[in-house]
Amino acid sequence: MGPRAAQDGVGGGAMTRTERRNLRNGLLFASPYIFGFLVFTLYPFAASVYYSFCNFNAIDPPVWTGLDNYKQMLGDATLRTSLFNTLYFTVGSVPLGIVFAILLAVLLNQKLRGISVYRTVFFLPTIVPLVASAVLWLWVLNPESGLLNGILRAMNVDGALAAVGLSLPNWLSDEHWAMPSLILMSFWSVGGAVVIFLAGLADVPQSLYEVADIDGAGPLRKFWNVTLPMITPTILFNLVMGLIGAFQYFTQVYVMTAGTGGPANKTLVYALYLYQMAFKYLNMGYASAMGWMLFVLVLICTLGVLYTSKRWVHYYGD
Repeated sequence: MGPRAAQDGVGGGAMTRTERRNLRNGLLFASPYIFGFLVFTLYPFAASVYYSFCNFNAIDPPVWTGLDNYKQMLGDATLRTSLFNTLYFTVGSVPLGIVFAILLAVLLNQKLRGISVYRTVFFLPTIVPLVASAVLWLWVLNPESGLLNGILRAMNVDGALAAVGLSLPNWLSDEHWAMPSLILMSFWSVGGAVVIFLAGLADVPQSLYEVADIDGAGPLRKFWNVTLPMITPTILFNLVMGLIGAFQYFTQVYVMTAGTGGPANKTLVYALYLYQMAFKYLNMGYASAMGWMLFVLVLICTLGVLYTSKRWVHYYGD
């Protein structure tokens, strides 16, 4: 072994000069991400764990209180209300949203002229900023001058309801219609799930459809016995992502109710209540404990869905 090789560490366990230079350059280029991850992700993650066991108002130093924040959650009636509202929204929006997305994907999967234009139209709402879409839906759901009630009046639905002593819904201003209004609004953003379902439909083997044609299966039977089982992995993915998103539902309800969760806390979802505790009442310790409770709930639901998926998710070739 020559002196050059010995200098570079060739044949030994130490890194060569070139390897050290490449490592240094790699760390240098990755340093913005590493810094951002440490400061904006890892540190808040660790700090929230500590603060969840403290009485902390974001101004004075935190005071260790042990499990007091978690014990307080057990008797918090408002927290139970927010959790119920979140579950209500999740159960109402996620399954119906998946069904709606599947039907749209099947329609948009047809080989028709201009189908790409329709695909673009249904995908566009997903790239609209959440605040902008919430403001738009405030107008759509306005009981007096909104688009939805305007269409119902044009169809004389208000007259038919008046004949039986009813009136058009006040939507977000009505305790009974506030949460259904948010569920209805959630269908606005199914375009992302539709794109994923279109990719899943493209992977369904054509040979299965040919066999179904030979057996004399019609469109409905082919959809039920071929298409639906073959896209169950895609359904699983959208179901898990939908659950995670529904439990973190915040921006739209914050904008549309001015952060109050009204009327009468009927739209006070869990994430909004967590925000109120943290930034309205400056109870950061309690809010941190709520955040970890949310993490556990999402984890349990996700693991539950993944466990049951063994029974209804089918993979081609299994």
